[in-house]
Amino acid sequence: MPHLTSVLLVDDDPTTNYLNKLLLTRLKVAEQVLVVENGEQALRTLVQTCRAENALCPQLILLDMNMPVLNGVAFLEAYVQLPLAQQQAIVIVMLTTSLHPVDMARAEKLPIAGFLNKPLTQEKVTDLLAQHFAR
Repeated sequence: MPHLTSVLLVDDDPTTNYLNKLLLTRLKVAEQVLVVENGEQALRTLVQTCRAENALCPQLILLDMNMPVLNGVAFLEAYVQLPLAQQQAIVIVMLTTSLHPVDMARAEKLPIAGFLNKPLTQEKVTDLLAQHFAR
């Protein structure tokens, strides 16, 4: 299984974040698993961790659709405005329980690698890593 430098979990549900972080840590997916509760915090985290001198820029973002402050689609719309250097090599997967067709249509026009239904499982993680991070 590929070993990533950093994964960013973006979800407003503390239980989901706890379980996803536990799973990713148990599977030894990344050296670091960062957790934030909305898109605004995620953008701040990217600005802080994706500077040229910082090697802890997330390689994978698991993004919830429905969150307060800045939801998944609004995060993606702001994300595409970041300097290209901060976007390169980041795989973003929408992790959600349900998708409204309008939200799904908007999200598909933005830089996401795909959609996964909650809950996150070992099989989903393994497939995701094989698809996007196989060497």
